[in-house]
Amino acid sequence: MLGSGSKVRVRSGKPADAVALARIFKEAWLLAYRGIIPHLHLESMVRQRSPEWWRDALKSGDSALVLEMAGTVAGYATIGNSRQRGPFQGEIYELYLDPLYQGLGLGEHLFEGCRHALDMRKLSGLIVWALLDNRAACDFYWRRGGRPVASAFTKIGGERLEKVAFAWR
Repeated sequence: MLGSGSKVRVRSGKPADAVALARIFKEAWLLAYRGIIPHLHLESMVRQRSPEWWRDALKSGDSALVLEMAGTVAGYATIGNSRQRGPFQGEIYELYLDPLYQGLGLGEHLFEGCRHALDMRKLSGLIVWALLDNRAACDFYWRRGGRPVASAFTKIGGERLEKVAFAWR
């Protein structure tokens, strides 16, 4: 766990973060989903999230948050209005850390930054979806107090994968 003197901050993403976010996306997704998402499909998904893709996405506004550790981009999250109707108005779409920074407590900083940003938008309740086979993500959200409220199946690369929604009131 990080000490109180550590230089950790969560801020809005900007186009200058594109190269770092493309690298973090690639490394985090390969670590998280290798053996879950079919290999060729996973590789294709990673290629699509190029620095150019990130630059364009980051120009569109304040839906991306970046976690910095001592001035280095160490993770990101994307947030916004929930994609489903229901009591949970805010959603974390993605939350990923550079594998080098995993296990240090930084994910909790990023998660709390997301909650704060959604609170500032006056969105009540929070939901996040995770693939059930991604045990690290499911365990992370459970430890943060999220509880399963729904499940669904999604097709990725021809595989039928179960996902679970964790929610906070």
